[in-house]
Amino acid sequence: MGFNCGIVGLPNVGKSTLFNALTETAAADTANYPFCTIEPNVGRVPVPDARLGQIAEIAASETIVPTYLEFVDIAGLVKGASQGEGLGNQFLGNIREVDAILHVLRCFEDGDIVHVSETVDPVRDAEIIETELMLADLESLERRTEGLIKKARGLDKDAQAELDLAERLLEELRAGRPARGAEISADEAAAYKSFQLLSAKPVLYVCNVEEDNAGDGNAHSAAVAAFAADTGAASIHISAKIEAEVTQLSEPEERTEFLEALGLEETGLARLIRAGYSLLHLITYFTAGPNEARAWTLAGGTKAAPAAGRIHTDFERGFIAAETIALDDYIAVGGEQAAKDAGKMRQEGRDYVVQDGDVILYRFNV
Repeated sequence: MGFNCGIVGLPNVGKSTLFNALTETAAADTANYPFCTIEPNVGRVPVPDARLGQIAEIAASETIVPTYLEFVDIAGLVKGASQGEGLGNQFLGNIREVDAILHVLRCFEDGDIVHVSETVDPVRDAEIIETELMLADLESLERRTEGLIKKARGLDKDAQAELDLAERLLEELRAGRPARGAEISADEAAAYKSFQLLSAKPVLYVCNVEEDNAGDGNAHSAAVAAFAADTGAASIHISAKIEAEVTQLSEPEERTEFLEALGLEETGLARLIRAGYSLLHLITYFTAGPNEARAWTLAGGTKAAPAAGRIHTDFERGFIAAETIALDDYIAVGGEQAAKDAGKMRQEGRDYVVQDGDVILYRFNV
């Protein structure tokens, strides 16, 4: 089970620069002209988590394996994409394949870099893409309702329930509100997901600011934060230029010194990765032993048996128990055996909901 975030935005806002810094590669071309990125670039990025290092030290693990997020650099969008303008159809299709959207917004002034709208206004830019996503959803839902109406007339109860949901969502979209803000009941969740609405995807606005504003942001990023709060999204600010410079430094000490000179405690990319992880409502659980300490990614609310299946299908198929230690207990007492001796290891069944930070040893038989 993979989780991925699509990096989107208008042309020339710093998407590919940010992607290259995230993945520490030159996989994405960067240039000062629209549609530099045509085919989406994909990169896997480790999620920074100090807890994994603590666990590995206690378990005396030979290797450390972090959990990962996947980032997809998608072509720049222009107004009219929902009608096929620019690379609109391809762009929208690529967005449909990702779990969440990282929307990069230009929040810096630079006369040497062309802006497709000639002026810097990140809220306007955010609204352009939001509108294109909602227009595409409107067209998709309107087509969907035509078939549902026919089925509902035949007294198909499931079709009637889907139709009621679709009509509510259409009301939201026609009012200029993204689908992610609609109230969806547990019974409607499956139908809601099946609609594959672009504006239903969680969004993180990434404000690309000047180097001098990397710490506190600027007026542009503050305006975006207010806009995000109003539309059910989140936002952070980051300087893609600084992040690109950091990746050129090979030694951790050099990176730390560089950031400290700029008054920064950590890279913006570390914050961005964690924000993407949070955006998808993901949790991390751990396995640890002398050979390996590893972090595993799960959707929040996942039960122990399918969580075991993340390691190997045999673990889920032959699940017996999840010997579970809360992270604080694992660290406080000094590892697995000490936790067992102190009565801090619990025997959990297949329906136990795994918690963020759990350290788990699975018992299974196939």
